[in-house]
Amino acid sequence: MNSLRHRFKSHYLKYHYDALVSCVFFFLAGRVLLPHLGVQNDEALFAAALFDPRSGYAIKIGHSRLPIMLLSYLGAFKSWIYAPIFHIFGTGISAMRDPVLLAGVASVWLFYLLMLRVAGRRAAVIGCGLLAVDSLYLITVCFDWGPVALQHLLLISGLLLLMRFHQTPGWLPLAGAGFLLGLGMWDKALAIWMLSGIGIAGILTFPRQILAAINLRRVAIAALAFSLGALPLIIYNYKQNLATFRGNVSYDTSDFPNKARLLLATADGRGLFSWLNFEDWQTHNPRPPKGLIQTASARISAFAGHPRHNLTLWAFCLALLLAPLARGNAWRAILFALIAMLVAWLQMAVTANAGGSVHHAILIWPFPQIVIGVSFASASRRLPTAGIPALAVVLATMMVSGALVTNEYFTLAIRNGGGQNWTDAIFRLSDYMKGVSSEYVFCMDWGILDSLRLLNQGSLKLRVGTEPIARSEWTAEDREYLLQMISGPGNIFISHAKDFEFFAGVNDKLVKYAAGAGFERQILAVIPDSNRRPVYEVYRYWHTGGVLGH
Repeated sequence: MNSLRHRFKSHYLKYHYDALVSCVFFFLAGRVLLPHLGVQNDEALFAAALFDPRSGYAIKIGHSRLPIMLLSYLGAFKSWIYAPIFHIFGTGISAMRDPVLLAGVASVWLFYLLMLRVAGRRAAVIGCGLLAVDSLYLITVCFDWGPVALQHLLLISGLLLLMRFHQTPGWLPLAGAGFLLGLGMWDKALAIWMLSGIGIAGILTFPRQILAAINLRRVAIAALAFSLGALPLIIYNYKQNLATFRGNVSYDTSDFPNKARLLLATADGRGLFSWLNFEDWQTHNPRPPKGLIQTASARISAFAGHPRHNLTLWAFCLALLLAPLARGNAWRAILFALIAMLVAWLQMAVTANAGGSVHHAILIWPFPQIVIGVSFASASRRLPTAGIPALAVVLATMMVSGALVTNEYFTLAIRNGGGQNWTDAIFRLSDYMKGVSSEYVFCMDWGILDSLRLLNQGSLKLRVGTEPIARSEWTAEDREYLLQMISGPGNIFISHAKDFEFFAGVNDKLVKYAAGAGFERQILAVIPDSNRRPVYEVYRYWHTGGVLGH
C-alpha cells in the first residue's frame, strides 16, 4: 500500500507539477488578498436564504420551509452549501471566502485535466498557468459577488465529464455532466449564455462526432440528469408562471460599445481598478505596509511601475494569428472555444440590464485560455528544437505580467482600502450594532442590509428604509408608515456618509420629513474605515420631548 501511494505521488509530482504549482499560487494569492476588503452587499446576498425566512422563494416540505430561489434568475444552491459551513464555523471572513477560493482552486485543476484531454500536456500547462494568474478570475472567484465561483466549477466539471464520455463512452459520465450543468442553471440562470454557446459550438465544429454519439437512451439520460440538477429552477418557474424568463429575457443593443470595452478591460486585468479599491487621489490617510508580505508587495509594485495591464489580450491576438498552424482536433478545439465565446458574449451584449459588469464578462473564462493554450502549443511544435524554450519564455513573461497586476490590486487594497462597495468599515459597523439595543434597524441606502445581515447572522431586525421615501409622490399611507418609522422608540437608522452614498438624497428626504413632523435626528455613531474616512452614520429620531413613546 505504501509503495502504491509513493508511485501515485511520484506520478503527480513528475507529470503534473506545473498544474500543482499553478493551483498553489492561485490559493496563496487569494488567501493573502481576501481578508483586506469588506463584505460587498451582493457577495452576502446568498445568506438571505439562511438568516431571513422572508427572503426569496421557498417550497414547503411538511412544516419546514426549503429555500430554492433568491431572485428570479439566482438559485439558492450556494445557500445550501453554506448552511453547514456557517453552522460549524460562523460567518467570519474565512468561513465566507475560503470555500469559494477552494472552488476556484478546483476549477483551475479541473481545467488542466480538461485541457489534457482536449489538446495534450503542453496546451494544458499553458492554459492552466494563465488561468491561475488571471487577476480578475482570481478576484471574482475569491469575493464571488457575481456569483461566479460555482458557475466556473460546474461548467468546467461538466465539460470534463463530457470529454470523458466522448473518449470512453458510458452512461455515468454523461449523467454526471448533465447533472452538473443543470446545477449550473439553478445556481444562476445566466449559465444559459455559456451552455448555449457550448451547444452551438459543438454542433458547428464536431457535427459527425455528436451525431454518432446520439441515441434515444443517451438523450434521455442527459435530459433526465440535467432536469434533476435544475429541478429547483424548474419547480420555481412552474409555480411562478415562467418568472425567470418573463423577468429577464429582454434585449437592448444601445450599450453594445460599453460592453465591448468592458470585455477588453476584463481581458487585460484592469477592469476592477477604482471600483474594488480607492485611488491615491481619493485617500488622504494611506496606510503604510505592515509585515514582510505587504512590504514586499509595495516594493514590487513600485519597481514594476504600478502595472495595471496584463498580456492576455495581446496573447489572445497572437494566438489567433498562430491558429492556422494548428491541425485536426487542435484546430477544432480553437474554433470550438471561439464560437462558444462569441455566442455567449453576443447574448450578454444584447441582454438588457446584464453583461455590462466584470462578473458577467468573466463567465466566458476559461475559453480565452483554451484558445491561447492550444494555439501556442501547436505553434511551438513547428519549432522542433527551439519550440519548448521559446514557449517557456513566452509563458513565463505572461504569467509574471498577470501576477504583477494581481499584486497591484493587493497593494492598493492595503494602502488605500476597499472602494465604496468594499469598505472594511462594515466590520466596525457590525461590531458596533452588536452593542446597540434596537427594535428595527432601517437601512437607508443600498449596500448595507445584506452585508450586515450576514455578519450578524440574522440577529438584527433589518428593514429596507428607502421605501417609500424614494417615490416622487407620497400617499397618505406612505406618510403614516414614515411616521411610524421615525416615532418607534427602538428604531435605529443606518445611512452612508455623503461620500459613500449610492442613492443620494433619499436619507435627506426622511430627515426633512421628520423635521416637519417635530422630530430631529440624533447621531449615535459615525463609523470610519481603516483609512479614517467616515463611511456609516448610525442614528435615531427624537421628538421634542425625547424619544416618542418613552
